[in-house]
Amino acid sequence: AFGVIADIQFADAEDGYDFGGSRRRYYRHSLRLLRDAVRAWAGESPPIDFVVQLGDSVDGLNARRGEAEDALQQVLEALGQLPVPVHHAWGNHELYNFSRARLVHTGLCSRPAGGSDGPPDRDCQAYHCSPAARLRLVVLDAYDLSTLGRDPGSPRYQESLRLLREKNPNNDLNSPAGLREPHFVAFNGGFSQAQLDWFDEVLKLSDENQEKVVVMGHLPIHPGASNGVCLAWNYEAALSVIHSHRCVVCVLAGHLHDGAYCQDSHGVHHLTLEGVIETPPESNAFGTIYVYEDKMILKGRGRIADRVMHF
Repeated sequence: AFGVIADIQFADAEDGYDFGGSRRRYYRHSLRLLRDAVRAWAGESPPIDFVVQLGDSVDGLNARRGEAEDALQQVLEALGQLPVPVHHAWGNHELYNFSRARLVHTGLCSRPAGGSDGPPDRDCQAYHCSPAARLRLVVLDAYDLSTLGRDPGSPRYQESLRLLREKNPNNDLNSPAGLREPHFVAFNGGFSQAQLDWFDEVLKLSDENQEKVVVMGHLPIHPGASNGVCLAWNYEAALSVIHSHRCVVCVLAGHLHDGAYCQDSHGVHHLTLEGVIETPPESNAFGTIYVYEDKMILKGRGRIADRVMHF
């Protein structure tokens, strides 16, 4: 069993609204909801084995207020009350607050030091682990290709900007207006070919070992688990890797605060979790997933519905 939560986006600030000005964001209350989730997970019986935090743990508002380090510390302290590992995805809001170089030295860097559990490129934060027999967790770095959090003079930044500008001619690169492929916006990102090659090798081993694989990352990689905008740039390439293997049973993502779900043509479940940040204080948005030989059962709290996902 493991806990799932997405888009906490904590800031010690009064309630505000999203970029469109229409959706309420409960910045300060999100930390209290996280603490409620931690207490619930701590009381699970049998106990949970780990937690996945699907990115955007702190809001970009913190950077403008000079409070990024303090906000992150409070989120990590809340999660630190758990006696189990927490696997973190990096989202766009982490990268509004910190450079990738800085994030590596925070508690949000859950890729183990050394070893062969991730791509050879140490800058890529993808990794895999086996939290239980015949179960593998793969954490993808959905901002491996991105203009966020990188030095504008770096080759990866230049490559990402070139790709983005090819697909998005808008002056505001965060605007999907008029785009044929509306997911090519700056608040999304993508996967380098090196990461995709590594992902393919990991799944090949899992096929051979008859493992079930759960994939997690901040960005959805299937249009059916998205709104058409909140989607990885090269989601088709990631799906192609998954569909060339038998082992992946579920892909977990955040980013889209409304949440979404689909089961694709290959039987893979794509679950996008509702965001804590837009959850009213009297509700919540987290869950516990119980893994069996033939299914996963999500027990949701608050805005997150219960779900049975058969393999």
